[in-house]
Amino acid sequence: MLQAIGLTSTPRRGLPPFVDDLTFEARQGCVTALLGEPGSGKTTALRLMLELEPGRGVTYFRGRPLHRIPHPGREVGVLLGDVPGHPSRTVRSQLRMLCAAAGVPASRADTMLEIVGIGGLRDQRLGSLSAGMDRRVGLAAALLADPCTLILDQPTSGLAPRERAWMHALLRGHASLGGAVLFTTDDAKEAARSADRVVSLAAGRLLADQDAADFARTRLRPRVAVRTPHAARLADVLGREARADRRTVEVVEESGSRLSVYGSSCAEVGEAAFRNGVLVHQLADETGDAGAPVPPVPGARTGATGAARAELRIEAGAQVRGGAGGGRRPADNGTHTAPQSVIDSAPSAVTRPEVGSEAFPGPARGPASGLPPMATAGAALAAAPAPVPATAPVDATPGDVPETGARDGAGRTPRHARSGRLVSSVRRPTGPLRPLRYELRRVFGTLTPLLTAAVVAVVSAVTALLLARFGHTPQNRILAAWPELLPLPPAALGAGLLGALAFGEEYRYPALAADRGTVPRRLGLLAAKLGVCAALALALGAVAVVVDAAALRTVFGPAVPSTPEEWLSPAASWAGLLVGSAWAGVLASGIFRSTSAGLAAVLAVPVMVVPLVRKVSEGPSAYPVDGFVDRLRALAWAQWPPVADRVVLGALRTVAQPVGVALLLSLMVLLCAYGFTGLRTRVRW
Repeated sequence: MLQAIGLTSTPRRGLPPFVDDLTFEARQGCVTALLGEPGSGKTTALRLMLELEPGRGVTYFRGRPLHRIPHPGREVGVLLGDVPGHPSRTVRSQLRMLCAAAGVPASRADTMLEIVGIGGLRDQRLGSLSAGMDRRVGLAAALLADPCTLILDQPTSGLAPRERAWMHALLRGHASLGGAVLFTTDDAKEAARSADRVVSLAAGRLLADQDAADFARTRLRPRVAVRTPHAARLADVLGREARADRRTVEVVEESGSRLSVYGSSCAEVGEAAFRNGVLVHQLADETGDAGAPVPPVPGARTGATGAARAELRIEAGAQVRGGAGGGRRPADNGTHTAPQSVIDSAPSAVTRPEVGSEAFPGPARGPASGLPPMATAGAALAAAPAPVPATAPVDATPGDVPETGARDGAGRTPRHARSGRLVSSVRRPTGPLRPLRYELRRVFGTLTPLLTAAVVAVVSAVTALLLARFGHTPQNRILAAWPELLPLPPAALGAGLLGALAFGEEYRYPALAADRGTVPRRLGLLAAKLGVCAALALALGAVAVVVDAAALRTVFGPAVPSTPEEWLSPAASWAGLLVGSAWAGVLASGIFRSTSAGLAAVLAVPVMVVPLVRKVSEGPSAYPVDGFVDRLRALAWAQWPPVADRVVLGALRTVAQPVGVALLLSLMVLLCAYGFTGLRTRVRW
């Protein structure tokens, strides 16, 4: 159960809040529609529930606010907007990466692709998907961790009628297994056809909270839908007869051959068409546009039996949902259901089990089976593992589950409600449960590392050849392709770019959850990014050196380059430069939330920090450091081999260089800034 209590957004200066004291609930086993015109505050209300925007109020998910749930992705599935993924990433790669973030097996990705009916598109790029397929991928991502609650913002926006019917059938299947579904819409007819309860908003305030049957009866006008090739003639006939009989009839021309007649019935329209010889192709009773709104009723709750809801589903949308698995649905109290004769009269390809009953035996059938295409996804979902039972939350005591009206299991009002301060602030979502696996799949899910390595190898080889041909550059700089004019060699720039993409790409394409704000500042995720970027930087440096050496030997002969006598210190310097550049990119992009800022921080080290270090280190030292290695050996408990002396000296020479000192200082500053920004954004309740 989802309970939203007193949600109020933080108003802008001089403007009213987008959401003002909104209180409602979405029950388990039911589909709830949040209805409102564009700009009425529906999306803001969802973001307040998910703690993505600052404001007042609290939302309980089965008795606990989101910030107190250990793994929110396993409790709440979210779809806000389009799929937040890199356009060049494949569908399967995106879902497998999210599996690592949610801590579920990677095979769950293929299972969800089959459930949402796009198993054949697993190798398609996200950027090439249509609007309908994009929604299916987003729904698969929301269902990966098998959450109990689904929150979707305009899930059917821009979809064809067939795709809309499929989407609502899948949501209905999730609710029939005991889950709670909340979706937003601005179409009153869609809300009446597809939901059990309709929560209406106007200017951010609660307008009405009604059962779908009451909503259709009080807010929607019945109409007669007519399709005829002589629409203008029939409209004129109906108007004349209404004026003659002194009746109020409204005729609206929907299209060239379709009419909507308000204030009449099928019998009256059909008799008028017959008397005047007008050919009619279609004549049906439907539910039309919204009528005059009812006055606001704060906290209104209306009950209805399962039979009333069944009648609404049959009368308002049986034809749309019939092939999509429309059948019995559990009543609010779990005991009343529609009469079997009423249920059997609705065209239905799949009869959904009630809450608590067993799912369909056997595997779900695909499109080639006897089920209609729209019913396939719903049947597969019914065969999938059921969500967590609709009882107390996992690892929760009975007192953690509030009853209706924001009371806990002991009948007490929660502390936040008693104090009258239901204050929420922006909350960072929890990081991936398997950070190293998540980072590896994020990095290698696109061709960016391979393309970067290819560009670095080509540029580095050309630069090394030019340095060897025209300049008097030392051999170490020739192998590194690092002329004096460039602030960094191509390999270091490539390593810094990969490091800047580590966080910057996630801020541009959020990966952990759909529109869940920024990437969390978590030590496990940071360590994974630093480790993976360091390995990529070292591999990039090795590729650059090998390619440069091969190019020099091919062009100038085997004598170039010559084998150096002392290679340990240059190798350590080279590795430190690459790793430092990559780490500077990671930390800077995490602080400034941009790839460009991360790459700029990498370039700032040799351009700005190195000259400052050189200026400070100029002149003689008052206390020389000769014999530092001997004194360090004396402090050691055990005698190290002579080779270790060369390693220590090489490391000291590397650190003593201006570039090494600048990198160390930059990394220390960036690390402190990263920790400060992470601590500053911590939520306080």
